[in-house]
Amino acid sequence: MSNAKRILIAVLCLALMLPLAACGETRMSQRMVFAMDTVMTLTAYGKKAENGLNAAQSVIQSMHDALDPDLETSTTYAINHAAGGSVSVSGQVAKMLSTAYTVYKQSNGALDLTIYPVIQRWGFDSGRYYVPTDEELWVDLSRKSFDQMVLTSFPSSGSYAVTFPAYTALSFAAVAKGCAADNAISAMRNAGVTSGIVSLGGNVQTLGLKPDGSNWAIAVQDPSNPSSYVGVLSIGQAAVVTSGTYQRYFTQDGKTYHHLINPETGRPINNTLKSATIICEDGTLADCLSTAMFVLGQSKAINYWRVYGGKEPQQFEMILINNDNEIICTKGLIEEFTLSNNEYTLRYVE
Repeated sequence: MSNAKRILIAVLCLALMLPLAACGETRMSQRMVFAMDTVMTLTAYGKKAENGLNAAQSVIQSMHDALDPDLETSTTYAINHAAGGSVSVSGQVAKMLSTAYTVYKQSNGALDLTIYPVIQRWGFDSGRYYVPTDEELWVDLSRKSFDQMVLTSFPSSGSYAVTFPAYTALSFAAVAKGCAADNAISAMRNAGVTSGIVSLGGNVQTLGLKPDGSNWAIAVQDPSNPSSYVGVLSIGQAAVVTSGTYQRYFTQDGKTYHHLINPETGRPINNTLKSATIICEDGTLADCLSTAMFVLGQSKAINYWRVYGGKEPQQFEMILINNDNEIICTKGLIEEFTLSNNEYTLRYVE
């Protein structure tokens, strides 16, 4: 899927969402940024809006530079070329690693940041797409090492260090936008903004309420027609993150391959889901969970929510859309989600 097409889809989705987001008398300021291979839209309200947007953009650009695996000065590059040595990392990177590792353990490996060699093999990082052989994937999968990560905290200095085996190659793609949204919202708040929203591709995160004091209305994309939507979420301050087969894919010899990879097989996951949307306060966690729940599939994702979804610090709600055009919402969304597409049916799980 070309960058131009992804940008067009993002703009179309934004056009659907923003009329729902706020319509008060407070002045709105908005900025579009391209980072992490995604069109990002930052919106802030009030007298401090421009200051908030400047701060948020600076944070996003800093994270983009720190996480680019091809940039020799980045943290990701340092980890991937440490040859088994220890690498000093920021608190942001430590949070991403810690959150992703928790989801990795609890989902039995459905989220694994160290399958980057597999992502590279498929060309999802570069756009030079290729269908690997079983032998090639076996070699790449043998480099998985997330279970061998050692993350060390030094409380006296507030610093962190991480160690991986020498053969490790990881990417933060499955968690970076969620963490960037978290930090962009924090930067806006610290700049004095009390009402705002950031849209980073499939990630949306809000700051406070709308200027008129009401909830935000966030459109949930239709995975069969991403320029449209299936329904609307009414939320306060929260993150809404979606993973779906429609977000990045290519077609070869009449077969379509999407970017959501099964860490066990190294091939695009093949289950009954079209998309998985997570709603919670923590954007970093929501980003991790959206990928993991999609990879787990419908039944296991619902079981995961039943075990972990109601417990601190992992309280979250979920929307799954399957191949039968069924929308499955967790019970916490009974009052928050409104179906608006009659091609879909809706049910809730306890």
